[in-house]
This record gives sequence, structure tokens and C-alpha cells, in this order.
Amino acid sequence: MTTVYTGFPAQGTRATLRALSAPMAVAGGLGLCCAAVWIGDPTTPGGWLPVCPTKALFGIDCPGCGGMRMAYSLMHGDIPAALHYNALSFVFVLLFVWSTAAWTVGRLRGRWVNSWLHWRWTPLAVGLAFAVWFVVRNLPFAPFTGLRV
Repeated sequence: MTTVYTGFPAQGTRATLRALSAPMAVAGGLGLCCAAVWIGDPTTPGGWLPVCPTKALFGIDCPGCGGMRMAYSLMHGDIPAALHYNALSFVFVLLFVWSTAAWTVGRLRGRWVNSWLHWRWTPLAVGLAFAVWFVVRNLPFAPFTGLRV
């Protein structure tokens, strides 16, 4: 198996398809997940989509709580509702789009394209963001109670 990061751009149909195969697989899997969320409508209680285990067992919102409802609202173009359900996940959706685009372009160019994933402090910043979001959205007084879903 040859690597796509050769230092040379993908030339020809075969090389281009090989470079685009992994991003297309990710896009296809994401499309299936989006279809399941669209059909399942997590904004309506009692559906077949799973409930957050942290919320069900402990009664608190984890950093991902409301993520499916955020995705559902985002797919329907309701940005304020998406931000209400999970603002942190909304930001990470935007960062995911950026990093996937950079990854795809890098595979076509044959070399890495810098994105937020390559920054030195990314793991610490992501961990800190999740920890702060977890604590802040579970604080039992206003205005933080408005962050609960």
C-alpha cells in the first residue's frame, strides 16, 4: 500500500480516487449518521435514538448532551436552537469541517495541510474546553441553568 503523502500532488484519475477514498468514506459514514438523526428526530421525546447514559444514570449533562439535538437543529438550519442544545459541539462541528477539508486537500496535494489539529496546544485546549463546559452547564444557579438540556 502506498502512502498519499508523497510530496507530489495526485495526478491522474487513479491517484485522485485513491487520495479521495478515505475522505469519501468519512463523508458517507457521516451521511448515514445524519440520516439516522434526521429520521429519529431527537427533539421529540420517546424516539428510538439512545438517551445519554450520563444523563440517564446520574441526572447531569455531560459535555456531549444535546449533541444529537444540536445536529438535528443544524441540519434544519436552526442555528439558535443548535447553539442552545450544545454550543461546544457546534464549535467542534465547524472545526471538524475545517480539519476534514484540510485533510482532503492535503491528500490531493500529497503533503500535510496545517489545521487546528496540528497545533501544539490543541489536546490541552480541547480537554480544558470539555472540562469547563461540563462544569459550567451543570452549575445549579442562573444564568448557567439555561445551559441545561
